[in-house]
Parts: sequence; C-alpha cells; structure tokens
Amino acid sequence: MALVTLSEVLQPALREGRAVAGLVTLGWEDMRAFVAAAEAESVPLILQAGPGCRAHTPLPVLGKMLTWLAEQSSVPVVVHLDHGYSFDECREAIDCGFSSVMFDGSRKPLTQNIDETAAIAELAHAAGVSCEGEIGFVGYADGEQSAGTDPDEAALFASQTAVDAMAISVGNVHLQQDAGGRLDEQRIQAIEAVTTVPLVIHGGSGVPVDQRASLAASSHICKYNIGTELRMAFGAALRESVNADPERFDRVALLSATHEPMVAATRKVLRSLG
Repeated sequence: MALVTLSEVLQPALREGRAVAGLVTLGWEDMRAFVAAAEAESVPLILQAGPGCRAHTPLPVLGKMLTWLAEQSSVPVVVHLDHGYSFDECREAIDCGFSSVMFDGSRKPLTQNIDETAAIAELAHAAGVSCEGEIGFVGYADGEQSAGTDPDEAALFASQTAVDAMAISVGNVHLQQDAGGRLDEQRIQAIEAVTTVPLVIHGGSGVPVDQRASLAASSHICKYNIGTELRMAFGAALRESVNADPERFDRVALLSATHEPMVAATRKVLRSLG
C-alpha cells in the first residue's frame, strides 16, 4: 500500500476505538513476519527499530529494509524509530526514510524533556514525519523503576511539544515476560481529561490481553508497543527449528522455519488490540 506516518494510523484508531501495534523488530525474519501478519488481518502496522536493533544493524540499512517492506505491503505501515535518545539520532532516522520518530527524554528534568522533544517534533514535522514523546518514565523488569506520569505534567508536555503521540507511565513496564499487574485506569482517565493527544503504552507485552482490548475501545490509548512477547515466540520457534534436525546448519533453512510460527503469534497480538 504505502509508507505512512504515525498520525495517519493513530488518528483513525483514536476515532474508531481501536489500537495499532508498534512491533519491535530485531531483523529481517521478524519484520517480514510482522507485515505478513498485518496483511492477513487487514490492519495497519508500526514497524519499530529500537536501540537493540540499531546496535545490530545501522540506521541506513534499516531504513532501506523497513521502507521497502512498507512500500510493498497491502496495508499501511509506519517505519518508526523507537527510543531515540538524541537530536542527531532522530535526524539521521528521518534522513534514512523513517516516517516517525520517538524521542525519549523521560530520564531528563521536565523542562529539558519538553524543550528537546519540541525541537525534534519541529524537525520531524518540517520533514512530513510524525513524532512521539514520553512523559513520566516507564521502567524495566528487574531494572530501573518506573515513575508514573503526572497528569498536569502530561498536559504541559503535550501542549508545549506538539507531539503526535505521547507515551505514558501508568503501571506498564518494559521487558515484562509475563502479564503483570493491570494498568492504572484512574491515572489514564486523569491524563485524558487534560489532553487529546493519542496515548502510547510501552511495555505492552506485560498488559493483560483483556485490558489491551478494553482500553483500546474505551480510552485514548491507541498504540501498544509489543516486543518481548514476540521475541519469546521467535526464540521458541528458532529453538524448535535447530533441535528438529541436529545435522542442519544452513542459516536460511533454520531461520525460514520461524516464519509461520511468528506470523501466527503476531496475528494473535494484532487481534488483541481490537
């Protein structure tokens, strides 16, 4: 179909009471499975290159791979930089063809986060690209602790940065391998009362499936980032492929066997978002 911006998929999702999956990719095998799953479900998709992916594959290479997949797809696909940590990194992603960038200034003081996010949003918008920011801090399982999003700070952040989507911390945690505690719906409602910006949940793998769907239908949450859940599915599929034939050594054969299991796991995730 076409490469599209984040706003082009989130604004319709917001109006229609559903969410779009931001799937964290690590390489060709998972990104092509994600697109195949989205085509099978006839839903838009956000392909996300996070820090782990970028450490393995340079941005110019990722830009070519991801934009090619988007342009060949029968559904709208966003090519998104996840957790960009600097102005230069976001600018490079835009130069490499990404249609959306997320600047993560969540570890910085509020004023600095606002100022730096606003500058990157201005850069992105001038290039016809969307921008996501984060207010509050989403922590990590067995790592840094979360700092919940303050609704008043969220209102200030949204109004002064002009972001197209806002990641919030409402009980979600990165790298959660099992469904954790439920999201704080009271805090979500308080944030929604002061801003109309589409909301994003990082660490979506840890959100119970029933709550994913209910919040997609009833709240301003219209993007869930899903990484760990699908990385676990890929690992299980690859392990099965390797163990099925100890004599097999060709990497293409080994990795090709992960495709159908990954498509099936991804379709399940996509259905969970309404």
